[in-house]
Amino acid sequence: MFDSMEDFIYVADDFVEHFRDGKLDYSVESLNLLEEYLDDLSCFGLEDEALNNAAETIGSYIFETARRCYGGEYTWSEEYDQPMLVTVMPELSVAIMAFDKVKKRLKNESKESISLYISKYKEHIEKGKQQK
Repeated sequence: MFDSMEDFIYVADDFVEHFRDGKLDYSVESLNLLEEYLDDLSCFGLEDEALNNAAETIGSYIFETARRCYGGEYTWSEEYDQPMLVTVMPELSVAIMAFDKVKKRLKNESKESISLYISKYKEHIEKGKQQK
């Protein structure tokens, strides 16, 4: 499904277009709306196909928000069999995997905030830039 950066952008843009009240704008603050949405959606006990679709759709929005705000490039993790957003610096590489993060939230296996997850990504990027 995801062969290029454009694929993530397309899926994320489609999610933004169809999200409640059209309030998603790729800002870090908009991730708080996803928190509520994930909490609501987690009550439904999604089957595998629906769970995977939700993880890819919501995960694409999370990836795109992080990429637009802090940078990074999409790559595929063979080890985890999913995409990652990676920022590579001379002394440090920072990566996030949004699909698994969303799945865990939807299956009530984790309550870690998406906003907190992305703020950790930002912190590590900033530390890496200071190490130059």
